[in-house]
Amino acid sequence: MKKSSFLVLLSFLLVIPLFGVKNTAQAATNFTDVGASHRAAKEIYYLAQGGIAQGASATEFSPNKRVTRAEAATFIGRALQLNGTKRPTSFKDVGSGMFASGYIQSAADKGILSGYSDKSFHPYQEVTRGEMAVMISKAFGYEYGNKLSGAASALKSRGIAQGKADGSFGADEFIIRADFSVFLARAINPQFRLIDNTVTFKDARWINVDSLNVRTGPSDAYPKVGAVKQNEQVLSAYKVGSWNYIKYGSLQGFVHGAYLRNTAEATNAGNVDPRIAKQVIVLDPGHGGHDSGATGFGIYEKNVVLDTGLKVNNLFKQTPFQVKMTRSTDKFVELRDRVSYAKSVGANTFISIHANAGGGTGTETYYYSAYQNPNVADSKLLASKIQARMLTAWNLANRGVKNGNFHVIRENTMPAVLVELGFIDTKKDNDMLRSDYWRNAAAKAIYFGTLDYYKAKGYDVDALYGVAK
Repeated sequence: MKKSSFLVLLSFLLVIPLFGVKNTAQAATNFTDVGASHRAAKEIYYLAQGGIAQGASATEFSPNKRVTRAEAATFIGRALQLNGTKRPTSFKDVGSGMFASGYIQSAADKGILSGYSDKSFHPYQEVTRGEMAVMISKAFGYEYGNKLSGAASALKSRGIAQGKADGSFGADEFIIRADFSVFLARAINPQFRLIDNTVTFKDARWINVDSLNVRTGPSDAYPKVGAVKQNEQVLSAYKVGSWNYIKYGSLQGFVHGAYLRNTAEATNAGNVDPRIAKQVIVLDPGHGGHDSGATGFGIYEKNVVLDTGLKVNNLFKQTPFQVKMTRSTDKFVELRDRVSYAKSVGANTFISIHANAGGGTGTETYYYSAYQNPNVADSKLLASKIQARMLTAWNLANRGVKNGNFHVIRENTMPAVLVELGFIDTKKDNDMLRSDYWRNAAAKAIYFGTLDYYKAKGYDVDALYGVAK
């Protein structure tokens, strides 16, 4: 991706919906105080596109407003896909209801930010350029010798920041939202930097799914610039949260690290029950293509469940289980074809993944119960195990394990369940459904729940739990 492409992207963003990509249906973001000629426009809109930076109001970004410690934690936390769920913190002046409480605690847990000796955080204290340099150095793992001057040098040497006209870094000057956006965008994506060739692609990785999209930023909200096929080698330079910045031929961009492996050959974890290699698990992300499923707050069910399903798929790919998917791309599959596919590959378990709607809240898992169905007990067992893991992972309301008359679980001839992760049209649930962090948690819950089911059936799967740790 060339630097010139960002200028094209910027003009594109200013005239059509900024979030009109894979996962969203939101209205245009066009800040009235950040026009195309603004010196930080391309970086601000780049961060906004990924949901990393948001306006200070509904229509304005307030580029000249000074950044507070709470805002800095939020910007960095979103960039690194940290858990931003509002919650109690270890700081006496950051309550659970504060907008940045989750990001502040997550950043503190990661060692990116710290409080003061009196156990306060001072969330509304304004940030200096020097403090910004230290935050970014910690967030992105730059060596800086635990010195402010070292952090400034780390950013300057990478073309992320530059000195002032008088030769100093201006470490004591307060930083404004426009400049913080510029520095953060440059740290995330080297295409914005002032110096070329600031990253080294040295870590070999291999693609672990059929086809992996390469994007302009560390989120599936960013546009796709290419794709790499399964088992192809890519070279990784660094990570931004769960996303790797990679190179494949002339193609550069971000891919999700969950779909990469460290070896040329796919390997299975541990010495486990040899019967597992004969077990076929079919994952069924609901809807797809022209069928978006339920919608809420700008996201589509089809995309949420596909991303979650791919994450589950990648976990099982690291085990001896045979894992198949009814769809691994945004395509429509008829209900009967999902069932016939599971039967054709000899599936032993079938897991359909969905998001709920209708204004409620919570997680529920369905199985089909009919007296003539030989799989009722096993289907209920599988549903119970996955439901228990989802409750632990997401801590939403327990809507229970239920009998459901859904085609994909009714017509199948193997133990089959349908998981409703949460309600896409309820804000609390939606915040988790749209979050990469929480979709990873859901994927692990489905994976662990399935292992729990096999363990209850007498299979030795203990060695496989470590795959998702």
